[in-house]
Amino acid sequence: MRPTLMRALRHGCGLVICLSAISCGGGGSTLSAPPPPVIPPGSNVVDLVVSGGPNGNSVNSLFTTVTVCVPGSTTQCQTIDNILVDTGSYGLRLLVPPLTLSLPVLAAADGNALLECTVFVDGYSWGPVAAMDVLITGELASSVPVQLIGDARFPTVPSDCSSTGAVAENTVATFGANGVLGIGAFVQDCPDCAASAIPAFYYSCTPAACTNTAVALASQVQNPVPFFAIDNNGIIITLPAVAPAGAATVTGSLIFGIDTESNNQSGSQTVLALQTSGANAGGVTTIYNHQTLSASFIDSGSNALYFNDPGIAQCASSQFAGFYCPLMTSTYDATIQGANGISVPVTFDVGDAQTLPQSYTAFPGLGGTSSIAGSFDWGLPFFYNKRVATAIEGFTTSAGTGPYIAF
Repeated sequence: MRPTLMRALRHGCGLVICLSAISCGGGGSTLSAPPPPVIPPGSNVVDLVVSGGPNGNSVNSLFTTVTVCVPGSTTQCQTIDNILVDTGSYGLRLLVPPLTLSLPVLAAADGNALLECTVFVDGYSWGPVAAMDVLITGELASSVPVQLIGDARFPTVPSDCSSTGAVAENTVATFGANGVLGIGAFVQDCPDCAASAIPAFYYSCTPAACTNTAVALASQVQNPVPFFAIDNNGIIITLPAVAPAGAATVTGSLIFGIDTESNNQSGSQTVLALQTSGANAGGVTTIYNHQTLSASFIDSGSNALYFNDPGIAQCASSQFAGFYCPLMTSTYDATIQGANGISVPVTFDVGDAQTLPQSYTAFPGLGGTSSIAGSFDWGLPFFYNKRVATAIEGFTTSAGTGPYIAF
């Protein structure tokens, strides 16, 4: 199994959003807390699984299943599995090859087709925006704009999009999932795009050419959770602990709503307010190794703990370039601080990336270096053995008003 560093998705509001990497490893983190409770089934609960994904080679990637329909239809629907669950982005993005529905493309302000460029550190994804009904367990979001990645109707990619990344990630094989469900702490994926056209984001396209365009908030790719009827103020992810040596698979739950049902009450978790503006909107601060890392974030879509520590040996093998391979698993301490000044101490383990068995898809002791200055990316392993709640900006719970993260 060949790990690859996570892909960071950059959006126009200055956000840094991380998606799962293809065939990759993960770091581990543990907090001194009891195991997550057993979640009673309900119409607001959907199963989660850490698995190898559609390509069979992913590590620490969290997947679920969604059903999408032609708006207003109950018969023109399709259920799609292996959708990556990502608390660090906003909106549903589907790879077109597995999608069988015929969906008209939304129009830009000038009447041409509306397309979006999704930029990663190691590549980009390109595709139009279409409206569809999104059904997850018993929750329905109607006529939500969704990006269709790899749509053959629009093969020509603008140069300011394609030049931002070396690899086109427009197929399941290159993307590592059938789609991404972005359910982070904000609604739209690019609020600044409503005011002006920003390079390498939204485009107005004809068959001959595409030009950058501003896009009204209502037409942007959007987090579907706020459009649910009731359980719409946030989400909770609960996952069990994973043995230090890893596991073949891990199952958990995604719960919609906070304090809206008997199974999603806030409890006594610590609430960390998220930053609401600037380059790290949606992020937190991490204090680690005598450094204050103000560009940090907590993200289920990243498959490892990504941070820089020259004192931890990196892997010598080119197959594991960028990952840590210490001689023995060691425990480290850090502090995560919210925008409200509240801090939580966290301990995490880093082990040898090369020891993960080929048949395992969850590894809580794998860390990697970060290409984002001043950051600590608390990826999926942070979520193991935790109940992590994310409240959406402007929505209220008994623990406060979002955006916040609580665990």
